[in-house]
Amino acid sequence: MTIRLACWSGPRNISTATMRAWENRPDTEVVDEPLYAWYLAHTGLDHPGREEVIAAGETDWRRVVDSLTRPWPDGPAIQYQKHMAQHLVPALPRDWIASLHNMLLIRDPAEVVSSYLRSRATVTADDIGILQQLELQVLLGPSVPVIDSADFLRAPEAYLRWLCSHLDVEFTDAMLSWPAGPRESDGVWAPYWYDAVLRSTGFEPYRPRRVELTPEGESVVTETRPAYERLYDARLVL
Repeated sequence: MTIRLACWSGPRNISTATMRAWENRPDTEVVDEPLYAWYLAHTGLDHPGREEVIAAGETDWRRVVDSLTRPWPDGPAIQYQKHMAQHLVPALPRDWIASLHNMLLIRDPAEVVSSYLRSRATVTADDIGILQQLELQVLLGPSVPVIDSADFLRAPEAYLRWLCSHLDVEFTDAMLSWPAGPRESDGVWAPYWYDAVLRSTGFEPYRPRRVELTPEGESVVTETRPAYERLYDARLVL
């Protein structure tokens, strides 16, 4: 039966690069933000390519959840689901999530908000997923792996090896590099958000990021910092 790994990240993190790593395995299928079309249709938010995303995706969350959780006896060995935690708005039930293998991919909110505001005019705490990630950690319990992207980029092979062991699958060096360019599996929003990943051929070494925050951004960082610190204290350290 297919092993389904759901990675719950926020925006402006390494979630797409991590998706590339898993997609480069010959035994893995990836799914790129399957709840995005429903999220935009439900919230009415005006994101880049909004109408394209809605037209290309599924706007009934029940169908999305069914596709992500139903038995798949003839499927690939692994399915990697790249999720944005901010898609978990209050109207979306959570009871299906525990049926998956889950991981939380976190990043310092100051870096997230600074990067986010280079692409978007405004930001709120709900936009960056950290509050929803803490909710997931409480829901799923202390056994759910929490990985900070800064830690991961300092030792990507170690963290990928740990995740493979966690899922009881073999690690392969193919996860450490991939060809540059787009993939058929990329969401239609890739031209708006994936510039760096499309040029990438592997994980970039970690380096501190320049942080510039507006007063609005500072407020969001202040609001989300306690949740991030709780997650950070629970993170996997290798």
